[in-house]
Amino acid sequence: MGVAADVVTQEARQEAGRDPDITVLIPVYNEAPNIEPLIRKLVQDLAPLGRTYEILVLDDGSTDGTFDEVRSLRPSTPGLRGIRFRRNFGKSAVLSIGFREARGRSVVTMDGDLQDDSAEIPRLLEKLDEGYDLVSGWKQNRRDPISKTVPSKLFNAVTAAVSGVSLHDMNCGLKAYRREVVRSVRLRGELHRFIPVLAHNAGFSVTEVRTVHHPRLHGTSKFGMSRFLNGFLDLMAVQFMATSSTRPLHLFGRLGVLFALIGTVVTIATTWPWFLGHGLHIRPALLFGLVLVIMGIQFLSLGFLGELIAGTRAEEPRYEIRERV
Repeated sequence: MGVAADVVTQEARQEAGRDPDITVLIPVYNEAPNIEPLIRKLVQDLAPLGRTYEILVLDDGSTDGTFDEVRSLRPSTPGLRGIRFRRNFGKSAVLSIGFREARGRSVVTMDGDLQDDSAEIPRLLEKLDEGYDLVSGWKQNRRDPISKTVPSKLFNAVTAAVSGVSLHDMNCGLKAYRREVVRSVRLRGELHRFIPVLAHNAGFSVTEVRTVHHPRLHGTSKFGMSRFLNGFLDLMAVQFMATSSTRPLHLFGRLGVLFALIGTVVTIATTWPWFLGHGLHIRPALLFGLVLVIMGIQFLSLGFLGELIAGTRAEEPRYEIRERV
């Protein structure tokens, strides 16, 4: 009875053209067996909230009929929308489009593999109501192989130490945001792992909530070991953007001046006898000093180029959409 009444409310509010209270974004890739049970449970868990919602499934170029499942559920599920991309662009790409398309005043993201539990969504929204801008899930009793859990703990520890954002599960797919956060965060590459860091750097408040984690029942994990190397490189990029993206000459210029000064001192010290009339001998110290001077000039040049790029507005990457329902 509660679900049926919620369906009526959903239809009435959609016809009125009002923005929903909640948008649930679900990025998926080859998750056809999980779509139907995921959507059904999500509707069941959202109904008691008494808030209007939309569910936006972002199909990242699946090849197994995932979008066919979304299309088949569309007539019987008010508020369900789907976007299908022409190829696999990656999670950051589809989330960036999802953030742009989301209409809700609160936005919830969750993975499409049924490991995140939609019953946890009310608890995340309660934290938003307390005044936080971003609430991240913290998976308890994680149901993943040790090849994922141990590197993940190391990655989270390093990220927290470097970024100053103390979350235990930085890359948990289950998160809740105020609309202002998703409008502010700009994703590219694989920066979706660092959304809490990006939000924190933009001045938003971030916290976490312990959440249930289920084992995967259908499909295969898209996890790869290369993500950790990429993740650490992305972390360096995020920190650079937070501290020096608008003033790159301050970073590269300081390094350039430091190298150039040390190189100049070493060069003068090794060539001083020549100024006194003695022969000039090519020594390792002289070559080292010259290399430092050259490095200093190169770093200064990088700083000036960075200032030029920072002063030019770059276009956002384009991700081609194949179909909407």
